[in-house]
Amino acid sequence: MEILRGENLSFKYAGGQGNAISDVSFRINEGELIVVMGESGCGKTTLLKLIKKEMIPAGEKIGSIYYKQTKIEDMDERTAVADIGFVMQKVEAQIVTDKVYHELAFVLESLSYKTEEIRIKVGEMASYFGIQGLFRKKTDELSGGEKQLLNLASVMVTSPKILILDEPTSQLDPIAASDFIATLKKLNKELGLTIILVEHRLEEVFSIADRIMVMEKGRIVSFDTPSNTGKFLSGHKMLAGAPKAVVLYKEMKGIGGECPVNVKEGREYILKNFDNKIRSVKEYDIKAEASNGTGDIEENAIELKNVWFRYHKEEKDILRGINLTVKRGEVFTLLGGNGTGKSTTLSIISGLRKHYRGKVFINGRKIKDFKRNELYRENLSLLPQDPITVFVKSDVYSDYADILKAHEIKNNIEERINEVAEMLGISKLLHKHPYDLSGGEQQKCAIGKILLIMPKIILLDEPTKGIDGCGKEELINIVKLLKDKGITVVIVTHDVEFAADVSDSCGLLFDGEILAKASPKEFFARNNFYTTAVNRMTRDIYENVITLKELVWIIKENMKNQKIKI
Repeated sequence: MEILRGENLSFKYAGGQGNAISDVSFRINEGELIVVMGESGCGKTTLLKLIKKEMIPAGEKIGSIYYKQTKIEDMDERTAVADIGFVMQKVEAQIVTDKVYHELAFVLESLSYKTEEIRIKVGEMASYFGIQGLFRKKTDELSGGEKQLLNLASVMVTSPKILILDEPTSQLDPIAASDFIATLKKLNKELGLTIILVEHRLEEVFSIADRIMVMEKGRIVSFDTPSNTGKFLSGHKMLAGAPKAVVLYKEMKGIGGECPVNVKEGREYILKNFDNKIRSVKEYDIKAEASNGTGDIEENAIELKNVWFRYHKEEKDILRGINLTVKRGEVFTLLGGNGTGKSTTLSIISGLRKHYRGKVFINGRKIKDFKRNELYRENLSLLPQDPITVFVKSDVYSDYADILKAHEIKNNIEERINEVAEMLGISKLLHKHPYDLSGGEQQKCAIGKILLIMPKIILLDEPTKGIDGCGKEELINIVKLLKDKGITVVIVTHDVEFAADVSDSCGLLFDGEILAKASPKEFFARNNFYTTAVNRMTRDIYENVITLKELVWIIKENMKNQKIKI
């Protein structure tokens, strides 16, 4: 039975140029799980907001969306709040109270439920989502994963008929993200809940969807099953964001029939169609190292020696004797769970927070010896987790000009800005207000602001958050370009696929310490959860394969022995 219908829908933001949504029509049946994918700025979030009455943005709308034959705008307030739930991308943005139990009860109290009914519903939701142990905690004490689970429970407390989620796992570590997605699958299968999910991390959500909606430039270009969508993406630029099994299918020219859409199917696809007499990518690694042309790097750009840190004297330590050395020109990636201290580590390196024990060296100098802005002037820059915080002007171009002025760079300003904008593919965004950009667009523009001043060390906190697959490939190329220029890059990320592609070395932060620092191959090949989809697909078939390029190479080497041509 149809639950949601869009008819010839177009939308233009107030003061905007061109439509964010153009002539979109769709039908969604009750109980379907729909995944929406597309490039940053293609209209995904706009479409979601048009489904939720309270979130419809200001602008000019043509066409209609119907919920059970009623136009969204004509829904009564109570039904609109209760029947269509919305979980936002930014974890903290949706939390409005100080305690977990207050947060769960907030919407019910707003809808004038009786106290006894509120207690029953809140208790049931806390039990169902396994957050009984958090019930009396302060909301600001929760980890990112716990906060997002609370957001979901707070929405589900009204028993909505449709659940809309806008990149809900973008700020979660791999394990928390897997748990969250498993919860969504459970809600869909056990409660028959209709779910509409926008997500860039498609590795796990692609195969659980009933249908995938692919958007491009405000239009729906495909709306089909995961397998058929995989085949469609073989000729589309959004293939870059598809699960690795789908990309492998395209690289192998569709050998073997049906397109695999997850790790399990990808593994079966490899075993069914390809040999493994050649098991190691050692020869590939030698070729890759030779092509890089990078020699040993001797000088240290960053050193942390026995560093301890806590936010307040009476609180526990966040960092506990952390030791880290990053060489000049090295790309180092730090992974770990939510709340383990990864962003705190970046703040220590950047001088924004002061450690109470240990030593920090930047390019051989103690960090405390840098005077005033000396640490940041063409020396070190930090891109924080929320990119919008780096903008202070009403348009991106003015922001760029402002930072060049602050760093006393007066020559060729326009040329410099245009060069960076072209490199990032953001030329069309330069004269837009930062708040009018999508999450991915904000992230690209924030990176551009740092690239303008070309510091010796760049610290990136979750740089792939909100960025689609195409944008991620661009970012990988940018980081490699920075490395070629001798710039040291330290990245905090939950994105293991990105880390595997871009890093010289990786480390895992746990219990206030970096447990190991190793090459991506050493690091990911020995992990079970903090590892890549390719490694999970190929484990025990091939040895230590962690990236798609390696997998394609080793399969083709085996195909030569099998005398198979593609």
